[in-house]
Amino acid sequence: MEKTRETFGSRFAVIMAMAGSAIGLGNIWRFPYMVGQYGGAAFIIVYIACSFLLALPIFLSETIIGRRSRTNTFGAMEKLAPGTSWKWLGLLTVISPVIILSYYSVVGGWSVEYLFKSLSFEFTDTDAGSIQSLFGTFISSTWEPLITHTLFMLMVAGIILAGVKSGIERFTKITMPVLFVLIVVMMIYAISLPGSGAGVSYLLKPDFSKLTMSAVAAAMGQAFFSLSLGVGTILTYASYVKKDENIFASSIGTAVSDILFALLAGFAIMPAVFASGVEPGAGPGLVFQTLPFIFNKMGTAMPVVSSLVSIIFFVTILVAALTSAISMMEVGVSYLVDNKGMSRLWATVTVTVFAWAVGILCSLSFGPLSEVKILGNSIFDFLDKMCSNFLMAFGGLLFTLFVGWKMDEASVRDEFTNGGTKKRNSRWFKTVYFLIKYVAPVAIVLIFVTNLIIS
Repeated sequence: MEKTRETFGSRFAVIMAMAGSAIGLGNIWRFPYMVGQYGGAAFIIVYIACSFLLALPIFLSETIIGRRSRTNTFGAMEKLAPGTSWKWLGLLTVISPVIILSYYSVVGGWSVEYLFKSLSFEFTDTDAGSIQSLFGTFISSTWEPLITHTLFMLMVAGIILAGVKSGIERFTKITMPVLFVLIVVMMIYAISLPGSGAGVSYLLKPDFSKLTMSAVAAAMGQAFFSLSLGVGTILTYASYVKKDENIFASSIGTAVSDILFALLAGFAIMPAVFASGVEPGAGPGLVFQTLPFIFNKMGTAMPVVSSLVSIIFFVTILVAALTSAISMMEVGVSYLVDNKGMSRLWATVTVTVFAWAVGILCSLSFGPLSEVKILGNSIFDFLDKMCSNFLMAFGGLLFTLFVGWKMDEASVRDEFTNGGTKKRNSRWFKTVYFLIKYVAPVAIVLIFVTNLIIS
């Protein structure tokens, strides 16, 4: 199986694919409203610290397991720890990303709908008084969100069907650089808006009085969600990485890209939020409520420019959503191909149908199923909290325990240093190994307990 397994063609391809997995709605959709809910710059500082001290070691753990085993999450545990219960970690990390994909696709569908609205000039033709009610009307309806959810899932499936090189690698190598250009364009425009200065200050001036344990737990959860940790997406992508690739360099490159994009997204969204007078802690719909209002206001003076900017923005969201969604689907597809002997076509169809069906319930939870509650949460919110606060944290904990305590140190060092050929990696190994073995597991347990208490 290893002889015929596809690989990424270069370090650039590796970083773009892994950054594509990391950079997505977690940065554009989730990060700004989390910043809004937890006090601005103080949350950002904790988020960056969590990304490097905790998330990066977990990222490296998944990368080491993936490249060492050269197979999917379930197969990796069977190969590296045969005859043990570790295989159930592999099974957990096959199921988790598919669950995330189910509700992630619903939000991806929102970006499809808003791109259509931009293309039809709806934001410039609708009066300002009702522009912000468009989002609530749309998500509470039955059929429109289901149609866009379906369209988004079909786009993801189409990229996955093309394979690793022709699908994932080609798509991310083209779209990720474009994505950075688009978000910079949006940031420049946002900070030029009247009243945007308050949003910039909000992102730069920390208010540590709002830095509760709940905020710290949220920052950790955001680092997990943003870097796609604990659910096997990075492990699966790492299984396609060549043996001579410097995984430490590519991992740092991915983490830095992810943080940079999140900050750019924050500066593209929050100034516009303050300029429009929307509450910064408005929640998941923040982006979809705020930006159309800005495009509407801009359209009264410059309708053509307004429409162009809105199209650019929602193309940005859609591309970011797709790059992360394909990494989630690839986990399940890789498992079905490697362990169940399915063709890539039928594996893709199977995962697509399952995620699409669960996504229907998530979509309807904003409308016809809004009264259905699971532990006090809507179906959408329950799955989001379960995955980002618990499943991802639990998976990340087990990955670090596996690398730090189950694998022998010599094997970890061999993978981390490419057999001792990467001298700079050798100098960093003891520090990184200490973070993987001791710091990350303890921090994850503390965050996990905090999430249990505050849930």
